[in-house]
Amino acid sequence: MNRGLLWTSYPIESHWTPSPSVPTALQYVVRHTNVPVPKVYSVYHCPDGLYIELEYIRGMDLQRAWLAGYLSPAQKKQMVSEIAGYIEQLRRLEPPRKEIVGSASLEGGLDYRVGFFPSGPFLTHEEFHCFLRKNIPIEDSTKAFSQEVSDCHSRFYRSCFAHADLCPRNIIIDNGRVAALIDWEFGSWYPKYWEYTKAHDVQLKMPDWYEGLESSLTRYDEELKAERTF
Repeated sequence: MNRGLLWTSYPIESHWTPSPSVPTALQYVVRHTNVPVPKVYSVYHCPDGLYIELEYIRGMDLQRAWLAGYLSPAQKKQMVSEIAGYIEQLRRLEPPRKEIVGSASLEGGLDYRVGFFPSGPFLTHEEFHCFLRKNIPIEDSTKAFSQEVSDCHSRFYRSCFAHADLCPRNIIIDNGRVAALIDWEFGSWYPKYWEYTKAHDVQLKMPDWYEGLESSLTRYDEELKAERTF
């Protein structure tokens, strides 16, 4: 695999630095899993943003390869199996602070599903879900949203580390294998269902991709219905 350097810039505000930041998330994943990610060479905090010097992973993003017909059915199945294995590795990680297992995000973070500005920290799932409901009480959520929202927001979930934007464009492949998962800007601790529902956030014309995920991962279909309600 040919490798070079890739400069990535993330705008930041003076009062906030992403946590876990992109480099922190990448380094954490490298230390605790076999998930392939770009190496972080240097991090620079500048007045106009956060600059990260990353390993360049040569290959093609999975979305392009899939839609262009470059993959056989067997190769597609192999890709989904690899991705499912990496998700399970992330889900098995334990939050570093045992006393707040059940939190949505240890120190706050950014996820465009939640909003375009950093949110949190959330010390419980109840607090996180209340934020998603715009502070509408759980007893009013069926009327305001749906029964699925009331049911799911009343459940307990483990907190799991999630990429939280695991769409095919963020998966680089090379020689028929997954070379790297990229773009960890949203990587953080979320309820266990979050990776599954976020993987369905943008609907592409790739029905066999979604079918593969649904057959390879623990499904959270009710949680997905709740998310789609929002």
